[in-house]
Amino acid sequence: MDGFLTLPGVVVALAVVDFIIRLICLVYVPRNRRPQTATAWLLAIFFLPPYIGVALFLLLGSRRLPKGRREKQAEINSFITETTEGVEEVKHDHPWLDPVVELNRHLGAMPLVGGNTAKLFGTYDQTLVEMTAAINSATKWVHAEFYILALDKTTAPFFDALEAAVKRGLEVRVLLDHVAGLRAVGYRRTLRRLRKSGVHWSLMLPVQPLRGKWQRPDLRNHRKILVLDGNVAFTGSQNVVDSSYNKRGNVRRGLHWKDLMVRFEGPIVAGINALFITDWYTETGELLMREANTVPRPLVSETLDAQVVPSGPGFEGENNLRLFNSLLYLAQEKIIITSPYFVPDESMLYAITTAAQSGIDVQLFVSEIGDQPVVYHAQRSYYEALLRAGVRIWLYKAPTVLHSKFFTIDDEVAVIGSSNMDMRSFSLNLEISVMVHGKSFVDDLRKVEQEYRDTSRELHLEEWMTRNRASAVLDNVARLTAAVQ
Repeated sequence: MDGFLTLPGVVVALAVVDFIIRLICLVYVPRNRRPQTATAWLLAIFFLPPYIGVALFLLLGSRRLPKGRREKQAEINSFITETTEGVEEVKHDHPWLDPVVELNRHLGAMPLVGGNTAKLFGTYDQTLVEMTAAINSATKWVHAEFYILALDKTTAPFFDALEAAVKRGLEVRVLLDHVAGLRAVGYRRTLRRLRKSGVHWSLMLPVQPLRGKWQRPDLRNHRKILVLDGNVAFTGSQNVVDSSYNKRGNVRRGLHWKDLMVRFEGPIVAGINALFITDWYTETGELLMREANTVPRPLVSETLDAQVVPSGPGFEGENNLRLFNSLLYLAQEKIIITSPYFVPDESMLYAITTAAQSGIDVQLFVSEIGDQPVVYHAQRSYYEALLRAGVRIWLYKAPTVLHSKFFTIDDEVAVIGSSNMDMRSFSLNLEISVMVHGKSFVDDLRKVEQEYRDTSRELHLEEWMTRNRASAVLDNVARLTAAVQ
């Protein structure tokens, strides 16, 4: 017995424990995970000391929200399905769209509704002006939900409008993501202003273990929603913060963000508002029944069909990924994608490259520079496969970070919202996507795409294959880390 406790005996014992840990991980880690994610986690566990790797896995390995939150999501889904029964009776001449509509309805409970209008806003400061004006015009209530909501010189009028709405006697409710807020410049100043304004506000997915509020810390609510009176809604990619995000590094590099938001009117507003109501109920326990029953009448002019598709770890499947892939495989002529963070999983990469190899015009707009180094390099690791398949890649010129998130299929369908085309948005973030069916809306997006094309340079395979070797190695390493989720 004494001999076993010698140094060689301890080394042997540790080696045995190490082997057992690795064996258990080989069995447990791949369970119910996509192969590339499981492989990335196993590599992390095997290359790091196993105790550190296992600790990270226990902290970050589950993408499921706490049981109570999942139950609230299921409860609100049932409520939405019951209250919107029959609403999805929309007539259109494209039967190929019906399975996608049914898929979205099954996954996210929201119906396809007709009688909507949409107006795009692609200028950062003008979008803030438009949202502020909409708040000032509200007469009943205001619902604002943003991943980042920060008080600064640029956004001060937005906060003034919220306070003025309270003084007019409106119910004003605000949601902001906790961790994203903490990382934003002026977080405490922002909270002080919300308290002073008298708005009802709450943090989304708070990481406050001492208060009993805990889930995987990198599960975030990434949605951007503004709803006024149940008649008007804004959604898209833009946060409520200065276009530099007020960070010293961004200011030093001259970086600023370019986004795209859309203002909807018509029955689709009720669907967007339902997402706010869901998140408000999840965070506060208060179900806004009166606001939930506000459904605008369909508009009578030439209008659009639209369907809200919520996604995130509160759902069983990856709703946005399933929607995106379904539409990619239905394309006949053209696919144009804009995503600031493009890190597809294997299924999406196959869908995009298959389309390009089939002769479909596939184009991708991304930024020439990146604000998140790991994601930026992981994204670059896909360029060779895309270019070889025939995808045209447009690099939006620095110092602008192209942050818009939308894609168009042929001349009939578009999807716009808060979701990136990356594995974080598919699995870890709560997102909003709106599928819009209507040529007029796609035509408007075509103008935006051409504006982006005029401000971009096209990346060619010959140029890409001569890039710096060290950079290529960094790209491939980052690709592995991107799958750890």
